[in-house]
Amino acid sequence: MEATRANGCLRTAGGARLGLRPSQARRAGLAARVQARRTPLVSQRASGVAARSSSGKVVNAAVAAAPPAVSEEVIEKCINAIRFLAIDGVEAANSGHPGLPMGCAPMSYVLWNETMKHNPSNPKWINRDRFILSAGHGSMLVYSLLHLTGYNLPIEELQSFRQWGSKCAGHPENFVTEGVEVTTGPLGAGICNAVGFAMMEKHLAAKFNKPDCELIDNYTYCIMGDGCNMEGMSNEACSLAGHWGLGKLIAFYDDNSISIDGHTDISFTEDVSARYEALGWHVLHVENGNTDTDAIRKAIAEAKAVTDKPTLIKVTTIIGYGSPNKADSHDVHGAALGADEVAATRENLKWDLPPFEVPEEVYAAMKNSSIERGAAAEAEWNATLAAYTAKYPEEAAEFKKFYMDGEVPANWSDVLPTFTPEDSGVATRIHSQTMLNAVASAFPTFMGGSADLAPSNMTLMKAFGDFQKDTPAERNVRFGVREHGMGSIANGMALYGANIIPYCATFFIFTDYMRAAMRLAALSEIGTIFVMTHDSIGLGEDGPTHQPIEHLASFRAMPNIYTFRPCDGNETAGAYKIAVESRKTPSIMVCSRQGLPNLEASSIDNVAKGAYTVYETSSSPDVIVIGTGSEVAIAMEGAKKVEAEGKSVRVISMPCWEIFEAQSDSYKESILPSSVTARVSIEAGSTFGWEKFVGSKGKSIGVDTFGASAPGPLLYEEFGITSDAVAAACKEVM
Repeated sequence: MEATRANGCLRTAGGARLGLRPSQARRAGLAARVQARRTPLVSQRASGVAARSSSGKVVNAAVAAAPPAVSEEVIEKCINAIRFLAIDGVEAANSGHPGLPMGCAPMSYVLWNETMKHNPSNPKWINRDRFILSAGHGSMLVYSLLHLTGYNLPIEELQSFRQWGSKCAGHPENFVTEGVEVTTGPLGAGICNAVGFAMMEKHLAAKFNKPDCELIDNYTYCIMGDGCNMEGMSNEACSLAGHWGLGKLIAFYDDNSISIDGHTDISFTEDVSARYEALGWHVLHVENGNTDTDAIRKAIAEAKAVTDKPTLIKVTTIIGYGSPNKADSHDVHGAALGADEVAATRENLKWDLPPFEVPEEVYAAMKNSSIERGAAAEAEWNATLAAYTAKYPEEAAEFKKFYMDGEVPANWSDVLPTFTPEDSGVATRIHSQTMLNAVASAFPTFMGGSADLAPSNMTLMKAFGDFQKDTPAERNVRFGVREHGMGSIANGMALYGANIIPYCATFFIFTDYMRAAMRLAALSEIGTIFVMTHDSIGLGEDGPTHQPIEHLASFRAMPNIYTFRPCDGNETAGAYKIAVESRKTPSIMVCSRQGLPNLEASSIDNVAKGAYTVYETSSSPDVIVIGTGSEVAIAMEGAKKVEAEGKSVRVISMPCWEIFEAQSDSYKESILPSSVTARVSIEAGSTFGWEKFVGSKGKSIGVDTFGASAPGPLLYEEFGITSDAVAAACKEVM
């Protein structure tokens, strides 16, 4: 069907306007691009899916037939129901992103109602297919799908989209809405999570599946947009997905060529398909994602046929499909259509129902059938599990205990070693490796690795090999130099839903590259463990680019995350005990490069208090000194100098601010009595925030400038992180 120009807009032969403003139409070559790549806003079936081989050749695939159980008329109603629930939700809130759901409705319908194996009655079924909307701004798409397929999301929740207390938040949140797998907001994070999901499927399948009994065989599906592909973290994770050969990861690229600024050709003209081919992906192209559901079905079938690499299905769509005046423009990207345009869109798509009303035949085709199919699929899997248990009782027992039930074995922490002052002092990064290997012996679900720093972070599990394409049952993960992608993949590992305890590691300074992933772990209430070594100016000669200064303060300001800075082996063990058991709060292990002595008063149990006394000469001290990590021993040396002058001193180790602040008022008063206002803190980092513990009359010793390149001991002297400085500060505040 040909398109003609009228009043500066492209129109189909039937008169449907393609939504191009005059300024857009004048863009060089744009009209030709629209005619070549886009289809009219009327229902039609196009030629199918184009598959590009590794040589770059394009092959036209045959069109797959629609499932006979649902008529074409009902399918069209289902797709429009997805669109209009999204339109109506955004309109009711007068806020949101209607364009993506309108364009992605056909692929989403085929995926959720014809392809995915999921059970709305049990959203946490372990062998379900997973779906992630990486382009999380289009959240009403997910909410529409969850409602229409029978999840616990009544229409009233959609009507209160983006309002206080609604399960339909502005971006999908896994801890708010059943059926939402991950929290997606920052673009690119979702596809990284999806890589973590697919990684876990491959790992568990390799570990538990038998030739005569497949226990794990789920797919991970993801919809991402141009913005996700622009963000660099997606390239990091997708590079690993190709390297690992994650054949059960299928990503749909919503190729609508629109972002907030306008058409993406102002900043994004790369060949995305060629890029993914270079990353080791199988690439397909559905040229008409607006109406050609057969091509979408065929693409999914072809994607599933390729088992040794992930698949990118580029689906060319029109953002805001159906809107006569705003489709294919940034006007429909991030704002409500407005009453007039909603009415025009209803007329254009022949949807004469009032807001939030869904035809019964749509519920019958989607909700009823999804619930029925999901229950049957889970029942079939339960039978498989029973047969597996009979044939392989030991493997089944491990699977149920750790991966299904998430059991924490009684007294498991007995595997964590303890230390005395007679034991030689080593860096807490060495202690971290000891604890990490101990945890691995107790939890088969413990898995992770480093961003190309394993020998420095000390993060290798010695009893296991590397998770690779051909050895996916192993547990050491080589993330390469990809901190941002690594953090989000690790979050995906946890969110997969098999009680995996993931860890990832880099130098503490490089949390700058993965802070967004760490924040999402805290927001999403998942217990990812972040192992961060080289924690201060003590790392020495690498200089200020590698010496963290403000990082402790910044993470202590972040809600729902434990920032541990242990002072010796016992505190490192205590930090790991808490981190492993804290499945809804992530933890940061901030570990030293330099060796530290083991203290007499430290213990695993004391870490659970957040702060405790490690040295004192009187229960009524004249001054209190608080230290963390490598500075606790320095605080004790300084305290002894003050004692030599006849004053009583209490030294407190505070390995975790957050845990201490959660203690009872009586305990906090016993450690930091309000009657003692002479207080000093010492930490080789920013002094910001310490005033809450030392008070207005106290003094904080720290580093409030960038570091320098020199041996670590010299830097401590030059920056005044010394026992003499502690003694002088105590005299000053008393």
